[in-house]
Amino acid sequence: MNTLQLGASSTSLHERVREELLRRVKNGIYAPGDSIPSTASLSEEFGVSAITVKRALRDLQAAGALSAVPGKGTFVKDQRRFLRELDVWMSSMDNARGLGFKPTMELVSITREKIIDSTMSVFSPPEEAMMCVRKTIFADGSPIMYDATYLSSDVSDDIVEEFGERFVTDALERHSIVILNTRLIVDAAPAMGKAEDVFGIPSGYPMLRRLYKITTSDPGVTVFGVVVSPFDRLACSINLPGDVT
Repeated sequence: MNTLQLGASSTSLHERVREELLRRVKNGIYAPGDSIPSTASLSEEFGVSAITVKRALRDLQAAGALSAVPGKGTFVKDQRRFLRELDVWMSSMDNARGLGFKPTMELVSITREKIIDSTMSVFSPPEEAMMCVRKTIFADGSPIMYDATYLSSDVSDDIVEEFGERFVTDALERHSIVILNTRLIVDAAPAMGKAEDVFGIPSGYPMLRRLYKITTSDPGVTVFGVVVSPFDRLACSINLPGDVT
């Protein structure tokens, strides 16, 4: 019936199912991107209830080994973790050399919205609605960042047209609006809303979050935003030089 020895043991049934599934992932029996067998199939194979299998699958989703896509099934996640220098996004799309991967982006939407995230209040954002540019950033075809950038709605149309293929700051600088200062807050937050769909993760999944405020050479253009990444998909490093005497 099954390859597990589900007799007397100090570990529970769902833990043994979980460990066997994890072993198969680590050994490549279930490769990255593969759909694993259905709950019913695994339940029959292991001789346990569907509830036991679902509990094991939830554990593996929370651990970042699997991802569930509603209506499609449960898949093995690509375990690659990208590392880059700490900044708002990664680097200019025009200067991507040295990253170890080629970044690409997809424009999700451009709308008018108020900043409602209470965490952003530390930056004292304006109360009125602003232009909101939402994008997904990919590395080697895998989504690693989801960004929402807010800025003045009176930015010229020729700049806005570039937002689909460039970071907002890149587009501004191409039009002589220079970045003067960047404030950055890095924290952890649970996944919610659109991020769940973008990354194929459950609600509450731990995320690396960077909130930012960027002042520019144009007094009328201040940029606010937040970019999130699954904790197991992107990590940031920082280099702090010592005092030079």
